Amino acid sequence: MNPLALIRSLRPHQWVKNVFVLAALVFALGEVGVDAASQEERILRVLIAAAAFCLGASAIYLVNDVMDVESDRKHPEKCKRPIAAGEVSVAQALALSAVCVVGALWLAAVSTPVEGDNVMAVVGVYMVSNLLYSLKLKQIAIVDAFLIALGFMLRVTAGAYAAAAPISEWLLLSTLFLALFLAFCKRRAEIDLLGEEAASHRKNLGQYTTAFLDQATGVLAACAIITYSMYTVDEETAVKFGEDNRLVWTVPFVVFGLFRYLLMVTRKEAGGSPTKVLLGGDLIFAVNGILWMAVVASCLFSI
Repeated sequence: MNPLALIRSLRPHQWVKNVFVLAALVFALGEVGVDAASQEERILRVLIAAAAFCLGASAIYLVNDVMDVESDRKHPEKCKRPIAAGEVSVAQALALSAVCVVGALWLAAVSTPVEGDNVMAVVGVYMVSNLLYSLKLKQIAIVDAFLIALGFMLRVTAGAYAAAAPISEWLLLSTLFLALFLAFCKRRAEIDLLGEEAASHRKNLGQYTTAFLDQATGVLAACAIITYSMYTVDEETAVKFGEDNRLVWTVPFVVFGLFRYLLMVTRKEAGGSPTKVLLGGDLIFAVNGILWMAVVASCLFSI
């Protein structure tokens, strides 16, 4: 047994997606009338909820890689995954997946506030929907993208439940459109990478066309920008961040980030892996993200 291969089979680099669990907490920190002790409890619960999603996601990644082992071995990049490369056996992968499921549900139960909404139920729905995605639904065009988007919305919801904070409808809608945008961008990049063999690697890729994906990503980018902008100027947001609501100054960074990523996709520059780009695959994109976080921090703490 290769411990490093087992760790890689969990796809820890994908855990960055679970920053969406922190979204509701970040934007709830400006809430007035909450003492320091309560805020610390909120932060701890949300971090535990994020850990639950990390384990839940890894559990499904393992199942997905077992299901796709043969097609992954023919893929120019996925053939390097531990299961496809033969570094981790199917039995080991499924056993580790079961451990991750139990761990995810336990952590979700721990992160649920007393007399609060059930985080474990959200994590359970997330894992079931992703299992259905892996088993069959990822083969159906558009349905696959909406299931991915559902996962991101569930992350935001779980974070809000763990923080015992209200969920902004604008924030949920922005998450939906952003997730759909990234999902379709990934499909576009996969078709560019695999070319005429795309459909043989995954059935749904044969159902998409580049013309459709180009139109869809443009529309979804616009929707994400509008809904995020509406969130920043919403009355409830203004109450949290003060009358001079500086959160609106984060909008240019969101617009720039979406356009930068879209440019990378159309130029075939790592657009197929949002996590790699987010983790520093593109310096300009990374700097823009850091600046966005800096402006958000200045708003939260009135710097």
